[in-house]
Amino acid sequence: MLKPDDDEPVVDPAVDLVPDEAEGGDEPMEASPDELAGGDSEEAVRRYRLPDPRNREMFAIADQLMGASKLRVMCEDGKSRMARIPGKMKRRMWIKPGDLVIVKPWDFQNAKADVKYRYVRTQAINLSRRKKIPELLDVGF
Repeated sequence: MLKPDDDEPVVDPAVDLVPDEAEGGDEPMEASPDELAGGDSEEAVRRYRLPDPRNREMFAIADQLMGASKLRVMCEDGKSRMARIPGKMKRRMWIKPGDLVIVKPWDFQNAKADVKYRYVRTQAINLSRRKKIPELLDVGF
C-alpha cells in the first residue's frame, strides 16, 4: 500500500477494481457472496467417485456381514457375491448392511469381489436423485 500523499491511489484489497466497459470508468465493485463462495447459487456441484466399467467396477448393496472382513453384496448385474474388505478401508470406515459400495469382481473367481469404495448416506441419496444408481439397486436411500 502506498501513502496517501503519493501520486497513486490507495487500493483496498477487499474491493475488486473491475472497469465497466459500457461506461469506461474505474469504479470499485464489490463481489457478491455467491462469487466469493465460488459456487453456483442454484445448486453446488458435487463430485463423487463412480464405478469404472473399464476396470470391471460396479455398484453393489451390502446385504449381510459375514465376519472376518467379509460381507455378502448384491451387485448391479444381479449376482450375489462374497466381498472382501481391504485392510486400509476396514480401519478407516465401517460398512453396515444396506450401504452402497463399489466392488470389483475377481478375475479368476467371479463369485468373489473386493470392496473399493463406500458411499455415506447423503452421497447415496444424491446419486439416487441424479439417477446414477441402477434401478435394481435403487432402494430409495
